[in-house]
Amino acid sequence: MTATAQDGAPRARKVVLAYSGGVDTSVCIPYLRQEWGVEEVITFAADLGQGDELEPIRLKALAAGASQSLVGDLIEPFITEFAFPAIRANALYEGRYPLSTALARPLIARRLVEVAREVGADAVAHGCTGKGNDQVRFDVAIGALAPELKVLAPAREWGMSREETIAYGERCGIPAPVSKKSPYSIDLNLLGRSIEAGELEDPAVAPPEEVYAMTRSIEAAPAEPQLVEIAFEGGNPVAIDGERLDPVALIRRANDLAGLHGFGRIDMIENRVVGIKSREIYETPGLLLLIRAHQELESLTLAADVQRLKRQLETTWAELVYQGLWFGPLKEAIDAFLDRTQSTVNGSVRVRLHRGNATVVGRSSASDSLYVDSMATYGSDDRFDHRAAEGFIYVWGLPTRLWSARHR
Repeated sequence: MTATAQDGAPRARKVVLAYSGGVDTSVCIPYLRQEWGVEEVITFAADLGQGDELEPIRLKALAAGASQSLVGDLIEPFITEFAFPAIRANALYEGRYPLSTALARPLIARRLVEVAREVGADAVAHGCTGKGNDQVRFDVAIGALAPELKVLAPAREWGMSREETIAYGERCGIPAPVSKKSPYSIDLNLLGRSIEAGELEDPAVAPPEEVYAMTRSIEAAPAEPQLVEIAFEGGNPVAIDGERLDPVALIRRANDLAGLHGFGRIDMIENRVVGIKSREIYETPGLLLLIRAHQELESLTLAADVQRLKRQLETTWAELVYQGLWFGPLKEAIDAFLDRTQSTVNGSVRVRLHRGNATVVGRSSASDSLYVDSMATYGSDDRFDHRAAEGFIYVWGLPTRLWSARHR
């Protein structure tokens, strides 16, 4: 919900602003106060494992005019409450993108609502533009969690170009963080990086090596392959190469291993929520590795009909998350199905990492494997009743034969 005054400008007394330290969110602080008459702007910056030093970001918000500048460590819930469900769902938007950025938005929105209630704010704000996906994710999530709060989106309203926004910030004492040597817009968290803008807006241009930071190039990757074993319990990854790790440490280890071997780069034309196509570059080494291993373990431990239906629901789940409907009823219903399927997803998968590839070379489950040796073998231990196949084929093919007799 966006509240507007008679002149069309949103109004609020106290606002909690989702803050990243970038151009748009920094300019939002003076813009909210000077142009929209907001009395108090409180910023919140989320630590999602991006590795940035957040103290300079906190101080930058204060220098830009924030009355308070808050920083919150959300790394652990980001992994356990958002990344792990995505792994259990094998979530790949349009079959490729594992939602590394999209998964962070409902978590930030949830914390924004909590902070707003703690400080008595009557609105929350973000710096998303009018043609991006994040505006949808923030607005919808906040509306689902706190419909009484106003949602302000200055960058969607001010009508300034990128250059004009930077100039406005400079007039307010905010230095421009983007140089001509680094024209890219980058979003970073523990799950990965998204890179866009600059020359990447031309879908025919190959991404320069400089845009990548989490993955090595094929040329720089080790010449020798590396075998990695990933263990799962209840669908969640719990150990790598026999070493049990806490969820955050496990994601970091997966990132390091996959990134070292150049695995996890995505270059795709993506269909945004707002209806346009955009060229997106992603690095998601660890998340892609874990999803690939998880898919393989499910092939061993899930019944065929469950696996077929789950693949359909995985596509819907990924679309819902991408479209900002994390807190919606359909996703909640699908979550219940997914959670039920994961009780038997226990075991380990061996993956061969080499020069940009992650190839599954083995899988095992001591307690839940549906692979029965005596049924699968063609050797002397074969216990499959071959004679039963004739009757099965007769009944299975009967509808087709009847149709053919009538129409052919």
